[in-house]
Amino acid sequence: MQFDDFVGEVQNRLEQGSKAEAVRSSRAVLTTIGEYLQEGEDEDLAGSLPMEIDFYVLNAESGQRMDWSEFVERVSAREDGLDEADAAYHAREIVDFLQEIVPGGEFQDLRDNFEPEVEQELFELVDQRGR
Repeated sequence: MQFDDFVGEVQNRLEQGSKAEAVRSSRAVLTTIGEYLQEGEDEDLAGSLPMEIDFYVLNAESGQRMDWSEFVERVSAREDGLDEADAAYHAREIVDFLQEIVPGGEFQDLRDNFEPEVEQELFELVDQRGR
């Protein structure tokens, strides 16, 4: 997938007014996911992303454990203090989009990295949409 396609899809899903907003949201969510993943798992996810986007996952300090509340707080802070409900929605939508572009086994590996409480919240739209 090309950078413009990725950003355009995020912009559309999040109903954002500009590509810059979509890039900011992508950075916020993917950096936080990258922080959560164990070392080496970030490379599996990054391999499915445009090179301009995979940077966010690969350069995160991996192996950090956090609960759902802290995950959302980090996304919110990276989106310049976005309301936490909106930050949670952005995270869920971007993960749902990842499900479409990351190969099945690698997506399941991504999902398996998360503690049950975080996994249940973060993958809520994936489960609801039954993909």
